Amino acid sequence: MAVPPFAPSDPLERVFGALELRVLDALWARAGGATVRDLAPAFAGVAYTTLMTTLDRLHRKGVLLREKDGRRFLYRPRLGRHELLTSVAGDALAAILGARADELRPMVSFFVDAVRREDRDVLDKLDALIRERSRPEGES
Repeated sequence: MAVPPFAPSDPLERVFGALELRVLDALWARAGGATVRDLAPAFAGVAYTTLMTTLDRLHRKGVLLREKDGRRFLYRPRLGRHELLTSVAGDALAAILGARADELRPMVSFFVDAVRREDRDVLDKLDALIRERSRPEGES
C-alpha cells in the first residue's frame, strides 16, 4: 500500500519534515507497530537506510515508541495524529506564555490575524470568552 504525500497545509509540517510525516502517516494507518522492512514497500524511491534513519530520528524526538523484536526494532507512534497536534500546539502555547509581556504583543497579534483569516466566528467566540473572563467575579 503506497502512502500518499501529506497535505501542504498540514500543521505538523512546521515541526516535522515531509518524509517524517509520511512515515508517521504510514504508522498511524497500521493497526500495530512496524519494522523498517514492513514500511519499505510503501516508500518506493526512499533508501532503506534513509527510512531507518528517519524512524530512529522520530524515536529520538520522542514521537515513536521502539521495542526490540529479535534483531530488529518495532516502531509505533507514541500518540495519535490529533494528540500529537495537540501536544505540538501546547508546547508552542507554553513558549508564548513563558515570554515577557513586551514579547507577547506581536505573538498575540499574529495569532489573532491567523484566526481571523481562517474563521471569523472563532475570533468572535474568543473575543466573547476574553470579555467574560475579564469581568470581576460576581459581575454578570
